[in-house]
Amino acid sequence: MSATAAAGFFDLDAFGAAPLQLEPFPYVIVPGFVRAGELAAIHADFPIIDRAGSFPSSTLRYGATFGRLLAALEGPELTARVAEKFAIDLSGRPTMVTVRGQARPTDGKIHCDSASKLITILIYLNDQWREEGGQLRLLRSPDNLDDVAAEVPPTAGTIVAFKVTPNGWHGHRPFSGPRRVLQLNWVTDAGVVRREQARHRFSARLKRLNPFAGVTVSRA
Repeated sequence: MSATAAAGFFDLDAFGAAPLQLEPFPYVIVPGFVRAGELAAIHADFPIIDRAGSFPSSTLRYGATFGRLLAALEGPELTARVAEKFAIDLSGRPTMVTVRGQARPTDGKIHCDSASKLITILIYLNDQWREEGGQLRLLRSPDNLDDVAAEVPPTAGTIVAFKVTPNGWHGHRPFSGPRRVLQLNWVTDAGVVRREQARHRFSARLKRLNPFAGVTVSRA
């Protein structure tokens, strides 16, 4: 995936210009990061996901435009922009991408991402959002969903990127229904990718056997 192709999907200049917020942990939010002209094709090629939970992109079937989006997401130009924004060396760090298409009422509980993750990126791909539930909240405390530093409607093209820290609390109010989101993580080593993908695949198999199973790995 060339830099030109990545720039075709993403407004990298808007990401570069967006202010990095440092409290309560480092994060940046950019509405319209995915270019509006690409959204219709991305929606058309989005994988069919009829169950809640996170699914490794490698386990899903999708169209060509969505495939190019994934390649751009893990490409070198976005990595360079993220590394610059967060002043972190991501060279040689593996990446993993998971996809969500549905939310259930038990999703969104307050949590921090695991220490094996360095940076988390969430890209939302919902046409519009009028619900109070399902809007990501970046939090100042681990036990109060109303102690909000920032709230992010999961509308099409918005990106949230944050550094994974011990106080990186986030969650959202309950919501049940379609909720499309891509999650990209840079992680400490390749073993993390193997373990996380194995966990996600186990979760997916369990959901196929029992769609009401309460197994999940990522809750953003």
